[in-house]
Amino acid sequence: MIAGFADLLERLAFTPRRNLKLAHLVQYFATTPDPDRGYALAALTGDLDLRTVTPSLLRGLVAERVDAELFALSYDFVGDLAETIALIWPDAPDGTPPALSTLVHELRDTPKTQLPARIIARLDSLPPAHRYAYLKLATGGLRVGVSARLARQAVADYGRLDLTEVEELWHGLTPPYESLFHWAENGPKPVNAARAPFRPVMLSTATDPEALAALTPAEYIAEWKWDGIRVQAVSDQGTRRLYSRTGDDISRAFPDLLDALDFDGVIDGELLVRRGDQIGSFNDLQTRLGRKTVSAKLRASHPAALRAYDLLIWQGTDLRDLPLTMRRAMLETALTTLDPARIDASPLLPFTTWGDLARLRAAPPDPVIEGLMIKHRASPYLAGRIKGHWFKWKRDPMRVDAVLIYAQRGHGKRSGYYSDFTFGVWDKGQLVPVGKAYFGFTDAELKELDRFVRNNTTDRFGPVRAVKPEMVVEVAFEGLNRSPRHKSGLAMRFPRIARIRTDKPAQEADTLASLMALLEGQHRP
Repeated sequence: MIAGFADLLERLAFTPRRNLKLAHLVQYFATTPDPDRGYALAALTGDLDLRTVTPSLLRGLVAERVDAELFALSYDFVGDLAETIALIWPDAPDGTPPALSTLVHELRDTPKTQLPARIIARLDSLPPAHRYAYLKLATGGLRVGVSARLARQAVADYGRLDLTEVEELWHGLTPPYESLFHWAENGPKPVNAARAPFRPVMLSTATDPEALAALTPAEYIAEWKWDGIRVQAVSDQGTRRLYSRTGDDISRAFPDLLDALDFDGVIDGELLVRRGDQIGSFNDLQTRLGRKTVSAKLRASHPAALRAYDLLIWQGTDLRDLPLTMRRAMLETALTTLDPARIDASPLLPFTTWGDLARLRAAPPDPVIEGLMIKHRASPYLAGRIKGHWFKWKRDPMRVDAVLIYAQRGHGKRSGYYSDFTFGVWDKGQLVPVGKAYFGFTDAELKELDRFVRNNTTDRFGPVRAVKPEMVVEVAFEGLNRSPRHKSGLAMRFPRIARIRTDKPAQEADTLASLMALLEGQHRP
């Protein structure tokens, strides 16, 4: 029923701890019948293929029932479109809650011309909490702090299954996953009918000199951490796939790389744009991500390549239980049979002490390098983040002092706070936006930022408030890219607010020229 799904979303949104989220999900799977629990799982993992219900469509529907000014004020206060509509829509008479599967079939199968009327009819028949869940289901924007992997982990926990086995089956399953839940309840294991299936990737943990001091350098190998996209290249009996680290199929955007997967096996590596010996910036790679088709011109100007890290399967043999040094030797042999312009090995770095690595990290040979990977020589290839096996030692983040200029309400447990902040730097006497951040600060700092926004609002644009340009924040970020979509011409990578600079007047914040200098420094050999 939609009632159970609505209750689940509320519990997840207001539960910050991972283990408690898992407990809520396990309880839901245990008490909800098929096919509803399977459709809920698909909604959480992003695999529910419904018609796109756009914000503009919803705004048009609510305009027919609610005064425009009242809706604008309500949306400004609440900050979430689905929640605002759920609360402001005229109350409905009590009725029997529909099954989640019924709603899924309606949204998926109703002709496009009839969809608005169908949505109105459902909103008219549901109470506020159920309307909210229905709209979140329709739009796909759940935002309850549950990743696809966490949802799959909950299924594994429910059935006491191995998460790796669940993830290896995933691409052969379709919603509502009845065979998966049957297996979780002591039924037969589903047969993965998918060709070229995804295998869960091994991840690293962050480290620093203090943590490395407790380890023996001779037990580890090191390589550069390239600033691209971690991928898994799979070729299985003529079927070729390229997966992101989370298992999303991104093959269609990189047909030139698929053409080079002339092998039978699975390679783990970094997706890059590569022109001869030169590695393109992450911005170059972004021009190809998400495309359904790629022109010959774009393939020529932004050729895709794979920098290989590891070999998981080769010619029908699963190598994941072997130590890393053996897999690495087999990878180097395997790559001799492939096109080196498209697939090559990430080079190993010579070092004897952690100090040697520190010096390499301080002066990488390519601006696209974002740090070091450090891996135990004996490590098998295990799914997830395995303590003590693989580490990442990233370069220190860039930092600038910027001025807070806009703020927007958060979602879920942050819906009562202004927690999404846009900041700018000075350019010819004016502030130009250079980034947006919604994390990095403590709970106490969030309250301080929220209080500043409320007390210093100068204008309102729907859920967004403009504020007096008086608060300076130190912003940490991983890199800069040129971006014609931003007025400043720049886009930050992974910005976060590192601290509030109450000691610094706004006039002394950084300038666009200083960011441009950082950008040029990134690309200087």
